[in-house]
Amino acid sequence: MPVFEQVDPFIGTEQTSLPPATGLAATWWWPKPQVGNTHPGATYPLGMVSACAYSGAYPTGYGRYDLSTEGLPPVLHDRQVASGFTHFQQSGTGAIRKYYNYFRVTPMLRPLDDLGQVWDVVDEEASPGYYAATLSSGIRCEVTVGPKSAVHRYTFPAHHDARLVIDFSLGGLDIPYGRTVPLRAHLGSVAPGVAEGEIVVEGAPLAVRVECDAPHWRQMLWYDRRLMPGGTRLDFDRIRPTTLRPFGLMWAGPTEPGQVVELRFGFSLRGVDQARDTLVDECGDEPRAFDLRRERTEAVWREHLDKVAVDTPSSDRRTVMATALYHSLVKPCLAPDESPFWPTPGPFAFDLSTMWDIYRTQLPLLTALVPDRAVELANALLQIAEEEGNLPIGYRMARGADRFSRQGSALAHTFLADLCSLGLPGVDWDWALVHMHNDLRRTYGEEFLLRGRAHPISHTLDLAFGYWCSAIVAARVGDLTLVEQFRPLAARWVNAFGPDGLLVDSTYYEGGRWNYSFRLMHDMAARIDLAGGDDAFVGLLDRFFGYGAEPVEQPGLAPDADELLAGYALERFEGLNNEPDMEAPWAYMYAGRPDRTAEVVHDVVQQQFGTGRGGLPGNDDSGGLSSWYVWATLGLFPVAGQNQFLINAPAWREARIDVGGRPLTVETTGFVEPEPGGPAQYVQSVHLDGEPLDRPYLTGGELHGGGRLLIGLGPEPSRWGTAHRPPSAPAPHPPAGAPAGRLARP
Repeated sequence: MPVFEQVDPFIGTEQTSLPPATGLAATWWWPKPQVGNTHPGATYPLGMVSACAYSGAYPTGYGRYDLSTEGLPPVLHDRQVASGFTHFQQSGTGAIRKYYNYFRVTPMLRPLDDLGQVWDVVDEEASPGYYAATLSSGIRCEVTVGPKSAVHRYTFPAHHDARLVIDFSLGGLDIPYGRTVPLRAHLGSVAPGVAEGEIVVEGAPLAVRVECDAPHWRQMLWYDRRLMPGGTRLDFDRIRPTTLRPFGLMWAGPTEPGQVVELRFGFSLRGVDQARDTLVDECGDEPRAFDLRRERTEAVWREHLDKVAVDTPSSDRRTVMATALYHSLVKPCLAPDESPFWPTPGPFAFDLSTMWDIYRTQLPLLTALVPDRAVELANALLQIAEEEGNLPIGYRMARGADRFSRQGSALAHTFLADLCSLGLPGVDWDWALVHMHNDLRRTYGEEFLLRGRAHPISHTLDLAFGYWCSAIVAARVGDLTLVEQFRPLAARWVNAFGPDGLLVDSTYYEGGRWNYSFRLMHDMAARIDLAGGDDAFVGLLDRFFGYGAEPVEQPGLAPDADELLAGYALERFEGLNNEPDMEAPWAYMYAGRPDRTAEVVHDVVQQQFGTGRGGLPGNDDSGGLSSWYVWATLGLFPVAGQNQFLINAPAWREARIDVGGRPLTVETTGFVEPEPGGPAQYVQSVHLDGEPLDRPYLTGGELHGGGRLLIGLGPEPSRWGTAHRPPSAPAPHPPAGAPAGRLARP
């Protein structure tokens, strides 16, 4: 069955409901919300628009839950309900302020006074690019989207005065302080069945062109739930929460049983004229556009999802894999020629909502599957730095300083270094180096330069690695002076560690010092020596992953401070409930213990992901969690910024990944179908295109070149991967024979 048909967008929409963990997995502690925070709405690969039923629940606007930052999510609605259908949802994030959900569309058979009430939602359907549900009012609702557009289709029962109401004023969630209030707004009727408008939300001017194909219905503006017969325009120069009154647009008229009405939306961050052009480009100029737009979007999704294929007899495992791949391709939002903050044409991106989660797994997956879009994203990041002064740690559709700098430093540098090492065309590396260098000296970078380390101490690791990544780019453009300047700064990662081989005491963004202590640094040989050698390092990892430990009890609903402190005191792996230690299982490989990596990864893959609405162990975080699963089950793991992929036992008998148009097949011998709680399999041998491979990694060039990777597996650990370690390097060296000074870009 094609991958497209295996995707279940409902995975992760409700609280975690995985089978009880066994073995190592039973010892891992989950500090963060036990819910995927995904939504099943219509999306487009890396597109600007999503559309979904709106209940006001945290954090996407879809679902049943209240604000949740740890433990089980508290219930906001005891059943699935909706007050309409909104646009621009987040994907799997946690507390990312604010929460979008603009331009709510509500199909109604009741007076306008009832706007905002909720209806039960039944008969939900979802697939990539499509979402449908029936409201308890009897109205069937369907939505699909394009890159910058949305089309709604409503099937009404017989009624003397049905209506479609668009609320231009609504944004955010039904939680305390969760509302997004527009700063300014205008909307107007421009022709029968046609309206245009713009709301300025958090400084971003979001324009819309909307068309309704019910030519005989009445078209009216409304304000404060009162109709404005004959009115053609509403303008609001300044809006505060205390002065906000709902406002919007309505079409109304009689319906026959089964009558269908479509709404078409074109969106733009550069005004209604561009929104109008988008609507025509993506939906045509015929009255009915739903089927064509859905067909086109599904075709693009099929193209993307077909880039990975796996061989398994389990339909459940195929569903988990297909959905993980799908969730990995929803964000970031790439919106070329749509920057609202500067007039320059070209790439623009937003909803890099959790760069600290996606830079290690999701961005390398984008680079592998759609390298042209990865280059587009890189140029968008550089343009943001050009216009706003920094490479973003996170970036939303918003204006202001809400850029998440405390979560991390220099994370875009890893992404850029991989693109540079791969030699992908389309990036001006002289321009990139300017911004990479400047960015390293901002915020926490100043303390790092003056004192040799920065707190929170994880920023010391970020910044040291950022200098290492920047040296890669400096070497490419031939700036030998910068290479030599960056080398000692890249070595300052050692200042973050204490004599016990762990990070020094500090504050941390989620997790503790154990969770951050096993990051895959560029000089892992020195990192292991600092811990006292292979055996001591493996001993720390064994403790961290719970070897020999008793099972733990996970936080329940509203855990108190004592319960959380006791959990953090375990100093234990978070088991993919959260991402700060998501790369730690592969640290064993640098100490010659690929068998341990195989055991830990096996238990995560087989026990922490499942089917159904509760199939994720924690927030998916814009695909950070899902892309980890994709890589881990393929038997590969990207070492972000270092242009290498570690090899482990795959979870599939055979798999194929289309790497920039070049297929890489991962085949096995001795494979046994894995089972939850069952034994791990261990790598016995590896061949790349028929040649034996003793080292436990592929270079980025080898992976992107495609070919045939044959992995021999067995039930016991072997000597493979124990003698040849993944590479460690203090800092990049300039190319042999490169002249001093700056070279013209290649």
